[in-house]
Amino acid sequence: MSLKAGIVGLPNVGKSTLFNAITKKNILAANYPFATIDPNVGMVTVPDARLEFLENLYVPQSCVPTTFEFTDIAGLVKGASKGEGLGNKFLSHIREVDAIVEVVRCFKDSSIIHVEGDVDPIRDIEIINLELILADLEIIENRISKIEKKAMTTKDKEALQELEALKKAQNALLDNQPLRLIDFSEEELNLLKSFNFITLKPMIYVANVLEEDVVLGENDYTKAVCSYASKEKSSVIVMCAKIESELAELESSEKQAFLNDLGIASSGLDKLIFATYELLGLQTFFTVGSDEVKAWTFKKGMNAKTCAGLIHSDIERGFIKAEIMKFNDLEELKDDKVVQERGKLYLEGKDYLMQDGDIVYFRFNV
Repeated sequence: MSLKAGIVGLPNVGKSTLFNAITKKNILAANYPFATIDPNVGMVTVPDARLEFLENLYVPQSCVPTTFEFTDIAGLVKGASKGEGLGNKFLSHIREVDAIVEVVRCFKDSSIIHVEGDVDPIRDIEIINLELILADLEIIENRISKIEKKAMTTKDKEALQELEALKKAQNALLDNQPLRLIDFSEEELNLLKSFNFITLKPMIYVANVLEEDVVLGENDYTKAVCSYASKEKSSVIVMCAKIESELAELESSEKQAFLNDLGIASSGLDKLIFATYELLGLQTFFTVGSDEVKAWTFKKGMNAKTCAGLIHSDIERGFIKAEIMKFNDLEELKDDKVVQERGKLYLEGKDYLMQDGDIVYFRFNV
């Protein structure tokens, strides 16, 4: 399952520095707008202590963690929806992602230019969010102009339903409300899905702070961002992109020692990955054996047969049963044979809803 998060924000807020940390790629992180010209894409592994336990238990030839794709999108500016700065090209890149990570500058540093002249995170958020709203509004208005006359003349049921959903979305955007905050029915969401609206995507805010503020966990700027985000039920991750970039260069043991010295329990990057994973309603199941131990990402609510298809379409097509162990049971008993002897190996059918931490063997026949 390919999953993508897009990193957006005004120029010089720390997006590219954060992306360096995420992917350990040395992309250009320059002190001027539009240093990032093309969307840089990188894969990250989702930290999971359970996978390490399974690797130690089965000692496989390979161990494959679940991954997540982050795209660093060039800095937007006021007027981007109308082509200002690098314009609509980059708004189109945002349409391709599953979730949006908006980086907000929450620190003062006279050596780093701010495109708006001073630091004001709420103003910056509203600039970005308005551009995303205007971009969606343009698509809606173009579509309404094409179908409205036909829908009203022919009274075609599907066309009228689409028109009604679009006008509901249009009214929300004109009221400066992103579509993710609107209570759409499942039918309306299905009608809007094909348009890939940016403001319908879930959002996480990253408050980028100085080193001393990440130790404290907040400053006046981050408090303002948290207050703003709470009104739209969005999450906020406070981190120092510079520290995260330095951490990315260290080995695991050195990384933990560095965090301990700073008095930080876990890195901001790990928090961001977990938060994005949760935001999209993602969970993990495992397949195990001497050849390979692998983590698989699935959406909460997916059944066993559909999850089998994540491995191979033939397994889904020929699905018979799923043998399920719970990770906690295996962790406690430390032997899958003992798990079976204790009656904790479950045989489930195609409609079984997969659970986070399930260890599964799919029986199939094609």
